[in-house]
Amino acid sequence: MASARLLQRTLLLLLIGGLMAACAAPSGAPPTATPIPTSAPGGESTPPAPPAPTPTAAPSDAAAGDRIAYGVISEESEARYRVREQLVGFDLPNDAVGTTRAITGVLVLEGNRVVPEASRFQVDLRTLTSDQARRDNFIRRNTLQADRYPYAVFVPREIQGLPSPLPTSGEHTFRLIGDLTIRETTRPVTWEVTARVEGDRVIAQARTQFTFADFGLEPPRVPVVLSVDETIRLEVDAVLQRRP
Repeated sequence: MASARLLQRTLLLLLIGGLMAACAAPSGAPPTATPIPTSAPGGESTPPAPPAPTPTAAPSDAAAGDRIAYGVISEESEARYRVREQLVGFDLPNDAVGTTRAITGVLVLEGNRVVPEASRFQVDLRTLTSDQARRDNFIRRNTLQADRYPYAVFVPREIQGLPSPLPTSGEHTFRLIGDLTIRETTRPVTWEVTARVEGDRVIAQARTQFTFADFGLEPPRVPVVLSVDETIRLEVDAVLQRRP
């Protein structure tokens, strides 16, 4: 009987000890400590770093890329060919020269660059005349076949040596490079140009050359001509007016 009471007391003491230990244990995770802001020397708090600046796009050259168009004034312009030939009865060769004022076209620039899709020149080959009617007839009918292919067309694609911004006065030399089409044959050519700028007007002299074979052309053959040089020289004296 005494041993039973002793066992009951022992169990009661163990139960009380367990309850006291449970009450003394922490009920959860310790609270997170709030960081103390650091202070700059002198006791002032360090301000937060400013946000990174948003990148700014580089300015475009749109202002420098405004398009300017110059149109040919036909009545003040002339296109011509020169071919060295030897005539019957002459000791020295001379130049056969054919001319026309039937030249039209426009040159469009963006800065000092050509806009090819908007630029084009053409000459009406049917209107070329020289000092020999027989030569003119042969060239028109045989060499150029002008009734079938009435126009020579030049499409400029590049300018080399033109200042930027465009000058408003003075004389300037540059190269005008593009594609020349005669009788449906297209070849690249380079014109050497000297231009005088007078406000909105440009007075230009352009020169280039190629061979008859370059365009599959037949040299003139008429009784008074003994021989014809293979090289054709093209010359254009053009007056262009800036368009509004």
